[in-house]
Amino acid sequence: MSLHDAVKVARSALEMERARMELISSNLANARTTRTPEGGPYLRRLPVVAAETLEGKSFGEMLDNSVRAVRVKGVITDSRPPVMRYEPGHPDANEQGYVAYPNVDPVEEIVDMLSAVRSYEANVNVVKIIGKMNEAAMRISR
Repeated sequence: MSLHDAVKVARSALEMERARMELISSNLANARTTRTPEGGPYLRRLPVVAAETLEGKSFGEMLDNSVRAVRVKGVITDSRPPVMRYEPGHPDANEQGYVAYPNVDPVEEIVDMLSAVRSYEANVNVVKIIGKMNEAAMRISR
């Protein structure tokens, strides 16, 4: 794998982590949204992440450059049910007085965001190190 390919992989990881942080931010911002245009409470959104590979190439190519990039392939909603709270005076309460709140746990979201931030920082460091390696190679070639 060349240094250029390594930068491309790290750049794709940076883009993926940014998208992941945007979803987490949206989840936190809507943690108490009981009514959406689709109807019902906000549903927690999760990224579907997949690695792009060189499937169908020769064994040597696959061995040399197996992972090309990582991407968010889509967004799914969390299948956990909404949190039901007894609030009979709430405008979104059902006949029994319960309100359906989003299935968003702020603590879980913050932990996910910290993980995304750390991964983002690690990939920024990869890009910086590759830049330093390129600079050193240029100095050696002079």
